[in-house]
Amino acid sequence: MKTFPFKRESRLLTPADFQSVFDARPKKFSCRYYTILAAKNSFANARIGFTISKKKAKFATERNQVKRVVREYFRLNQHNLNNVDLVFIGKQGIANATNAELRHELNYTWKKIQRQFKN
Repeated sequence: MKTFPFKRESRLLTPADFQSVFDARPKKFSCRYYTILAAKNSFANARIGFTISKKKAKFATERNQVKRVVREYFRLNQHNLNNVDLVFIGKQGIANATNAELRHELNYTWKKIQRQFKN
């Protein structure tokens, strides 16, 4: 049975990590709930970071729920991407999205990211 860990190396942790994505002229992938910025990195694995402001999702439980769903989707599908940094930016109304709606949108967006960054 194959496991798909979500280790510390799979996360954007520092402000410098996020800034490197913003400075790299990233590709944008958007839907009604979020925007994902994607840029190549110098590591062997894909990494993801989150920015969901209080203006977009008022309560911490809502922000955490969105991050939990997206993180799980990333964990199960990160093997399809190599050396790409992703910054997930929540939009207005993301707190009202159901888990199924988020997964559906992520599936569509993930396919676009794979096409753009295939090796």
